[in-house]
Amino acid sequence: MRRIMTLMTSVTLLAGVAQADEWELAWSDEFNTKGLPDKTKWDYEEGFCRNKEKQYYTRERKENVRVEGDVLVIEGRKETFKNPKHKPGSKKWQEQDVAQYTSGSINTLGKMDFKYGRIEVRAKVPQGKGMWPAIWMMGPTINKVGWPRCGEIDIMEYVGKDPDIIYANNHFANPEIKDKAVHKSGGGGKIKIKEPYNDFHIYAIEWTEKEIKFFVDDKQYATFNIDMAGKGPDNPFRKPHYLLLNLAMGGDWGGQIDDTVFPRKYEIDYVRYYKGKTGQQQKAGGNIRHDV
Repeated sequence: MRRIMTLMTSVTLLAGVAQADEWELAWSDEFNTKGLPDKTKWDYEEGFCRNKEKQYYTRERKENVRVEGDVLVIEGRKETFKNPKHKPGSKKWQEQDVAQYTSGSINTLGKMDFKYGRIEVRAKVPQGKGMWPAIWMMGPTINKVGWPRCGEIDIMEYVGKDPDIIYANNHFANPEIKDKAVHKSGGGGKIKIKEPYNDFHIYAIEWTEKEIKFFVDDKQYATFNIDMAGKGPDNPFRKPHYLLLNLAMGGDWGGQIDDTVFPRKYEIDYVRYYKGKTGQQQKAGGNIRHDV
């Protein structure tokens, strides 16, 4: 495992794909402290969240989310966990009595918004059927306008049932239908990476007001034309997004879970956000949120 220095002042010293003549580091987490993730940078999702996934996302529980060996670990576990949001007699899957699996999902909502630039995450995905790790982004307007109007950028998704494939995608409301939010997706793609669970890879996007390019290591494999989601500034991909890191299990896409593989670790070496240097076409602007 490479050992990165504490936060550096020169981009040229940073390991990774981003080139010093194009980008400058604006925000990062190198995960070089022990214990829970830095609470000034990360918050948690909690509960049964979406897609009828099987895991319960816990809050500030080191069994599921912790920093160790200079790496963020999100661990999926097979265990019985009481659902504090259980409602007797409810038929909603989010309100079931107990979970049979636990995991973690952290995000920068209310801490840091990103708009344009390069975002890269060096990570090692977990092996096994039912595993569904992701690196993704959503607009913080989700609580006001809902999904998919807020926009979603899937920098990396991996499902263990497709063991050599990495996916990217974008989700948004059909701009041709104004009276309701009709979901569309597009501009994504997939790439074959032999046994990606055996090593760390750099998953990245380069995002401008015109397009989003998707990369694994130094290879671009997809491009999203932002005008697909509408022309002008109201397009959600011309507005800030926050970042999420999570390990889902099962659900609509994850599929059947192999219970023999647990526990499983999704490992993240670092997260870095670069702005385009002054004078570059890649105009970028992040917004550090101080209401924490």
